[in-house]
This record gives sequence, structure tokens and C-alpha cells, in this order.
Amino acid sequence: MRLRSGRSLILLAALAAPVLVPVSAAASPPARLAITSVSNPHPEFVSGGQVLVSVSGPARVSANGRDVTAEFRRQPDGSLLGLVSGLRDGANEITASSGGHRDATLRVTNHPVSGPVFSGAQQEPFYCETTAYGLPPAQQPSCAVGTQVSYRYRSTAGAFVPLADPSARPADLATATVNGRQVPYIVRVERGTIDRAVYEIAALYDGAPSPFAPDRSWNSRLVYTFGGGCNSGYHQGAATGGVLEDLFLGQGYAVASSSLNVLDTNCSPIISAEAAMMVKEHFVETYGPVLHTIGWGGSGGAIQQYDIAEAYPGIVDGIVPGISFPDPLATAGPVTDCRLLNQYFAKDASFTPAQKLAVSGYRDYTTCTSWELTFANRATATGSCNAAIPVAARWDPVTNPDGVKCNANEQLVNQFGRDPATGFVPSTLDSVGVQYGLAALEAGQISARQFVDLNAGIGGIDYTGAAVAQRTAGDRKALSAAYADDLLNSASRGLRETPIIDQRTDLDLAGFGNDIHTTEWSFAMRQRLAAANGTTGNQVIIESQPADAAAASRYELDAMDRWLTAIGVDHSGRSLEARVLANRPRDVSDGCYVGGQRIQAPLDSGQCGAAYPVAGNPRTVAGEGQAMDVLKCRLRPLDFRTYPVRFTVAQQATLRTAFPDGVCDYGKPGVGAQAARGTWRSY
Repeated sequence: MRLRSGRSLILLAALAAPVLVPVSAAASPPARLAITSVSNPHPEFVSGGQVLVSVSGPARVSANGRDVTAEFRRQPDGSLLGLVSGLRDGANEITASSGGHRDATLRVTNHPVSGPVFSGAQQEPFYCETTAYGLPPAQQPSCAVGTQVSYRYRSTAGAFVPLADPSARPADLATATVNGRQVPYIVRVERGTIDRAVYEIAALYDGAPSPFAPDRSWNSRLVYTFGGGCNSGYHQGAATGGVLEDLFLGQGYAVASSSLNVLDTNCSPIISAEAAMMVKEHFVETYGPVLHTIGWGGSGGAIQQYDIAEAYPGIVDGIVPGISFPDPLATAGPVTDCRLLNQYFAKDASFTPAQKLAVSGYRDYTTCTSWELTFANRATATGSCNAAIPVAARWDPVTNPDGVKCNANEQLVNQFGRDPATGFVPSTLDSVGVQYGLAALEAGQISARQFVDLNAGIGGIDYTGAAVAQRTAGDRKALSAAYADDLLNSASRGLRETPIIDQRTDLDLAGFGNDIHTTEWSFAMRQRLAAANGTTGNQVIIESQPADAAAASRYELDAMDRWLTAIGVDHSGRSLEARVLANRPRDVSDGCYVGGQRIQAPLDSGQCGAAYPVAGNPRTVAGEGQAMDVLKCRLRPLDFRTYPVRFTVAQQATLRTAFPDGVCDYGKPGVGAQAARGTWRSY
């Protein structure tokens, strides 16, 4: 069942052997036939030369004039389900006929399995990494290989062990529980290439999968996993979001992912959406209709879930983003700020550790250290090149000016374009008018002299990512595109129709690398939801310590499944947005884990507020709101009467030089801010 379409697809678990129903033997046809695409509810975006189709009643079916009736099987409700293959690239027509005026036609646009479908021109060069998965070597740029199937079993010791013969029953074979029934814990793992990426599918095995007779070991639900990071691309990726997950497989969920669903391989939510759509389509054509799809993954994996649900709704029906950020663009501002603050503080020894912390806004200044050492290089031309990209192919301003630029913006060239003067994709990074340390000054935590010197000396970065004396200036065309294409997630489109359980594992004080995942980002998305929709009822935030993360995950998976199931059986005729709000289970609400126990409570007070304080970042200290939805601020004139301190004449002159056009006015929308143009955009 695809919740968003409002149509119900019959769960096939009780189906026996497929039965072909000749038109002549069928009951009287309905007054009007309907034909729908099941494997991809957007028939204009079908790929791979085939599509799973449903016809509402007995009929003869043809594809581009070719009779394909024999490919259809009768379903318990009298409809027909068929896998139509042999589609040509481009336009196709599938017609169901039971006599004259009862004909129905489905127009399908088929795309190559190597893509693209809607993401636009693909990156080249594109380096293959199929061998990282045990697949044969592949050739650029499609990096295509044949599909391979292997098997694993879950041992009683808790390991996934290779299994040559899936009919074998090893002595240490564990069991899984599916819909209350114990089954052998044997997993079919499928790997291949779709959209130039390596995809993986895992599901419990009980015979060869079929879209007409689903495996009884599958609970008819799909978990789609997404991996973290953010980088420039130009390679296939050596990992997916992960599919051999006991949490899912042990309960009968199927799991799917792709190497382009790892944001450290591909920092474009649009490309990620395309890859997920194509892999899910293939899954449905292999296993049959899906009751609902749950998104899962943390950090960059959370970004993809939030952004895909917003801009390409229906690929995932509900999302469980962990240690989340709302989108790559808003996150990038504080990342670069930290790099510049670290460099400045290295020169100005007057700032104490407590003062540095106050300027950063974090609970621990090591977060700024972590940001610089992990992700600040993603704004540079060469600092984050993946090892799969040969050194000789990389950009050099003198020896290879046309080489691969390892800058995360490269993934957004189809939205932002390319600057003909520099050859780089323009950036939305901007710090013009940003008053670093403003809240620390107002709180008396830093002096007037420190505030003035910091803002006069912090500098910025240029288009190559090199540190320069001038503030960073965002490109206005890129800024407009960021809002119009919903790359700065507005939470105003598909996201308001999506159930969200935000997993906030508290890592603010977790030390190097982990501490970049700070708590305020969950609330940034909450503020955006509230501003766009007047409600945050479709988002639940559950906070926990790392020690409780496993228990939290088990609860959140079950809670999301119950929430989506309730929506799916709601035939009230209300809008999806209304059904999402009305069908949230009572126990699914904001809360936290304290002492191993889940508490339903507000997050800003009581036990949860005390256990999980919410801090900020350099931009919120500079005056930006918690929504973090201003990429480049609008400016207002400097007014020294608004500060709680008196600046000397010399300090005033220095600030006028630092802010020649004024300072940020965060009471106004950001430069380029506009309503998103809509969902399911194609490039």
C-alpha cells in the first residue's frame, strides 16, 4: 500500500499459487477499468524496462500493442497484477481492455537502469568500486555489473554467516519471528547496480521471491537505510546504508539501500531520492507490493530522510532520522564558522576556554574542533578527495584546472549551475553581516575589545575553500535555487504529510567526531515545521544516551510501524496530513530515556529538560533563530545604541569597516528566500 496515493493494494501474504485468469472465464467486468503503476506510483519515472501494474478487473492487457495478458495474475479482490517487461526507453502505453468504452491506458516513461531519471546530467568522471562488494570489476561511467545473490544465516551466537546452500539448516541456525511465527533465520542478499550505484537488498528467505506470491517470511514491510557524511561524489561508493541488520530482519522486514544513499559518497538529496526510488521499484518488482516503507539512518542519513520526504514524498512513508540535521546547506554554515573561529583563536590568546565556548554556542568547544577536522574540508577544492579518485585526476589550479573538484557543492551543479569565470559550482555559504559572539557580548562573557577584534579579524573563505581576509559571500543565484528547489528544507511540502520519529541520541559531550551531532538540530526542524504548518504533531523527538540507543531503536521501529499501519487502515477520506495527525498512537510522543526507562514528557522541562539540555552553535550566538533557515542574512545599519556596552571611537570605526553594509537582521527572511516550487521536480 502506498499511503500517499490513497489507493490500497491487497496484501498478498495469504495468496496461494499464481492463477492466470482468461478474460473469457472472468465474471462480468466492472463499469470502468482502472490501471495503475504499483512498483513506481510515478509512471513518468519508471526505470529498468519493466513495471509492476495493477488492473482493477478482468481484462486483456497490451503493452505498446503487444499482448501481455499472460503476465498477469488474479488477486483475491478480483484485480489483476502483472509484471510488464520489455518497455522501450521513453514513452510506452499499457492498455487494459474488456470491451470498448471500458478501456484504460497507463502511459509509462521508461528510463535506463543506469539513470538518470529526474536528477539531471550525471557526474563524470565516475569511478567504479564494485569490487568492494565482492562484485566483478566494472567500467566507467555506468559501472554496471550483473546481479548476484548470496545467502547468510544468523547464528545462535549473533553473527551473520555465509551459507552456500539456502536449503541447509546449520546446527547453530537461529530463528526469526515474523507475525508471531518462528522461521529459519536465513537471509537472501541481492547485490547489483542501479543508477550507477551498487544496491543491496536483504530479506528472510523462504523460496525464490515473486511479486505474485510473497515470501511468508517477509512481513510485507520495507526499511530503507541511509548512510552519513557529505562529500563531492565522482565515485560509486564502497558502502551502502547497510542491510544486514538484525533489528529489521529478525522481525521479517526487508531492508534495501544503495551506495548513492550514503551522503559521504553523494551529498545531493535529489540524487539520493532518485537512487532510492529506483531501488525500491526494483524491490517491488521482485518481492511484490509493500505495505509501507520506513526510512532509517543517522547524521547524513537523517538529512536524506528529511529532504526526500519533503521533496519526493512517498519514497519513504515514515522516517526515523537519527542524530539529525535538517539539510546540508544549513549545516555547512556552523561547520565553516568553526574552522574560522579555530584559526582566529589560535592568533588571539586573550580568549579563555570559557569565552571560546560562549562564542561557539556549544556545550563543549571540542565540537568546533571536531567540525574542522572532519567536515570543514568539504568546502575546499582538494581537501576531501576520496581515495577512489586518482590523484592525477584531481583539480590543481595550475597543472589540472579542469580536474575533479572535491567540493560538496559539486553534487548540486544541476541546481546551482557552474560559474564560467571560476569553473566552480557557486556556494550558498555566507558570513557577511554575521556578528560572531553577539550573545556572549550581551551576556558579559566577552569584552567589547574581544567582540570588535573577533569580527574584524575572523575573515572567510573563497570559492576554492581557502581562508581569506574578507567575509564569505554567498552566490545570489545559488541562494534563490536553494529555497526554490527546497534544498534548504522548508518543511512545507511532503514533510508535513510524513510521520517523523526523530532519534536524538545525546552526543553533545561524546568527544571527537561524535560531538558534531548536537541536539539543537532536531529542534531546528521542529521550528521549521511549526512555522510552515502551524503544527509539529507529525514529529516526535525521543532523546536518549548512547547506552539506551538500542532500546530506543526497538521502540521507535515498532512505534513507526504502528503509526503507519493505523494511517493505512484509515479510510475516512481525510487528507493524508490529517490522517497522519489523527492516527499517531497515544504512546508515541516526545520524551526521553532516563535510567533505562522511557519517559513521556516535554523536552524543555522536567526530567527530560534536565537530562538533555539544548545548546546552540556559532550562528545562534550571532542572533540567528533556532530554525537555522537563513543562509545569507538581510542587513540593517549598525546602531551602537543597541549594544549593552560602549565602544570607543576607534572600536566603532573598526566595526564599520568590518560591517560596511550593516549587520544581520534575523527578523527578516534570508536573501533569496521564497516558497518552494513544489515536489517531484525533475532536472
